[in-house]
Formats: sequence, structure tokens, C-alpha cells
Amino acid sequence: MAARSTSFRLGDQARQRLHDRAEREGVSATALLERLIVEGVDTLDHPGIVYRGPDHDRRAALAAGPDVWEIVARLRELEGGEEERIETLASETDLHPRQIRTALEFAARHPDDIERRIARNEQAIAESRRAAEQRRTLLA
Repeated sequence: MAARSTSFRLGDQARQRLHDRAEREGVSATALLERLIVEGVDTLDHPGIVYRGPDHDRRAALAAGPDVWEIVARLRELEGGEEERIETLASETDLHPRQIRTALEFAARHPDDIERRIARNEQAIAESRRAAEQRRTLLA
């Protein structure tokens, strides 16, 4: 989506805090403001979801739990219908079924982000397995 110019009037305190934080993170105030808006709206739309990680690797997670992509990946591994999988995952972890549903709802609204994160993780696992096999072959 193309960027469009939008004008906002910020109070002095908000402008200074935005500038100070952007400077600490080494990003422009505009880039930080854009990230804060997107993440802020997501957290308003999905109570219990927070964002973690450095600026170049932000990811959605449960406030008191794992990343959303991790929950979706584990649910995919389980057998049964949606509610059966949720109950199984809840019994395996300290997560309440409500938290799992929150993560699943977020994932349903942001499927491309979740799919990319899962694919990245699967690629890292495959690379790790290849490296382990190369080490075993080297030492044989």
C-alpha cells in the first residue's frame, strides 16, 4: 500500500516523548508513530495481545504467554476440531482456553504475518537439522 501524507497536530508533551523515543530507537518519529498506531489499534482490537521484540522483528504475543505464531503452530500439530485442539493445548500449558482463542482470533485477522513467522521458524529448523547432519557426516 502506498504511503500518503497525513497531518497530525500533537501536543508538546506527546511530540517530545515521540521524538525522544524515536531517537533512542534510532528511527524516525514518523516510523515510530506508524508502528505505534498499528500496534496500538491491534491491541485495542485484541485485548490480551501485546507486541514484543526489536523494531526489525516485532511479533504479536499473549501478554502473559507465548507468541501468537507459536500457539497457531502448535494447534496445527494437534488432532481434532478447533475446541478439542484448544482444550488439548490448554491442558499442555498454563494457558487458559480464552487466551488461546484470543491468539487464534488475532491470527485469523493477520494470517499473512502468522504464516510468514511460521514459515521462518520451519526454515530455521530445517537449516539446523541440515547443519547437525553435516556435523555428523564430518565426524563419521
